[in-house]
Amino acid sequence: MYIDNLSFRQDMLAIQPISRPISGAAYVPGSKSITNRALLIAALADGLSTLTGALFSDDTRYMAGALNQLGITVRSDEGAERFDIEGGNGTFPASSGLLFIGNSGTTARFLTAALTLGHGEYIVDGVPRMRERPIAPLLDALNQLGADAVSQEGTGCPPVVVTADGLPGGTCRLAGDKSSQYFTGLLIAAPYAERGVRIEVEGRSPSPGGGGVRGGDLVSKPYIEITADVMEAFGVLSDIDTESWRSFSVAPGQRYEGRHYVIEPDASNASYFFALAAVTGGEIVVEGLGSGSLQGDLDFVHVLEEMGATVEIEESHTSVRGPEGGRLRGGDFDFGEISDTAQTLAAIAPFADGPLTIRGVAHNRLKETDRVSAVVAELRKLGQDVDEFEDGFTVHPQPVTPAEIETYDDHRMAMSFAITGTRAPGVTILDPSCVAKTFPSYFERLAELTEGFR
Repeated sequence: MYIDNLSFRQDMLAIQPISRPISGAAYVPGSKSITNRALLIAALADGLSTLTGALFSDDTRYMAGALNQLGITVRSDEGAERFDIEGGNGTFPASSGLLFIGNSGTTARFLTAALTLGHGEYIVDGVPRMRERPIAPLLDALNQLGADAVSQEGTGCPPVVVTADGLPGGTCRLAGDKSSQYFTGLLIAAPYAERGVRIEVEGRSPSPGGGGVRGGDLVSKPYIEITADVMEAFGVLSDIDTESWRSFSVAPGQRYEGRHYVIEPDASNASYFFALAAVTGGEIVVEGLGSGSLQGDLDFVHVLEEMGATVEIEESHTSVRGPEGGRLRGGDFDFGEISDTAQTLAAIAPFADGPLTIRGVAHNRLKETDRVSAVVAELRKLGQDVDEFEDGFTVHPQPVTPAEIETYDDHRMAMSFAITGTRAPGVTILDPSCVAKTFPSYFERLAELTEGFR
């Protein structure tokens, strides 16, 4: 099979470099993070909700499928990018369920917390990698709130068994240095807890001299803000301490109300196209992703700006224009709050004019794969000199050598390193179909955008 300027077969895809600056508008489907939050919140709401601009991918299908299995009616119209959900008013009709959620971290964490609002026994399980991904901190927090949620095998990972009869609520403590998804799961379920929920963030406090980590080591803070924004859109207010990031609470007695909700394009997935503009000295526009975006990952464009790109963020769109010849500056960047875009930057690091450091991403080791070690391994295949450390790595740019890139069943490995191949010859992506997790049409969209620029 041949897709425009991408040579493709089921198990590999050879990227053909382009020869001149690219220019165009990139199509980016709806945000996975927002779609899965909105699906679950709509399922808990009173009445009918319609989600438009929604993402249809493996992760959102797992969420929608699990909700249907739990007795919530979720109608899907993929062509119209639309879900219609009949909410369960704070609970689930089904009294049992074996819910298979693949390798969807958002589905696993969000759903586990919400299942405590049901009445019965539920099991959440996934692929072998999901059985290696920790969920014990969330289970411990739920049990502090009066739930009964355990790791079936005692590993601290799925399968998870939730024996539910409503959530009493109260106060729980949770370390903030592993995953913001634990906090999101708790917040989404919180309005239906009998006594409401207060979450205290454990971790290092900032030192008087300015050292330490603000907010108790809380990673990916912008995702907490996304959660609060989507909750508010459906009628529930949360109290998020954005000064210290030490505590969150949701008062009891609030209820989600069904509504029409529009989902914006995925900023993490837009990062690949912005990086494409940067390394080719071209210009890319993404419509629908602008100054009012809920997503912190849009801040990735400011990193490109520091490296020499020109960025414009308007109300209705964002554009990035790369420096002439794609000559990017190196630098030292903390990606703790935008960690899903760290691989994007790593993939264009070989084209910087000096060392490029990405730090603050130790928690990326716990995602679809160990995203620190995997990135380092593949960059070294491409001839790069890379120093790895606990929470990141430094790339000392070298000429790119041809290589087959392992993707580790991680969609972001495939999408990121495809951008490397648009600038350097000889890059082949193995298992390209793994992009189905969040952006099934990625390679087709990339081909359409690069056609005519070879």
